[in-house]
Amino acid sequence: MEIKANNYKPNDILKFIRQNANLTQEQLALKIGKSKNWVKNNEQGINRYFFEDLIKIADICDVEIIIKDKK
Repeated sequence: MEIKANNYKPNDILKFIRQNANLTQEQLALKIGKSKNWVKNNEQGINRYFFEDLIKIADICDVEIIIKDKK
C-alpha cells in the first residue's frame, strides 16, 4: 500500500504505519523504546515526533520512506 504523506498530518502517518503493522500502541512503544503515552500523544497530535523517530518506526514496521521530487 502506498500513501502520499503530503495528504496527511504527522499523527495520521504514525497511526497508519502502526495499524498497518498490526501493532497496538503498547507493542510499538516497546519496540521503539518509548512509552505508550508517547505513541498515544503523537497519534493524537499532542506531541510531534522527530524524523529520526519516524525512520526507526518505519524500520521496525517494515515500511519504506521515499522522498521524491514532484517533477
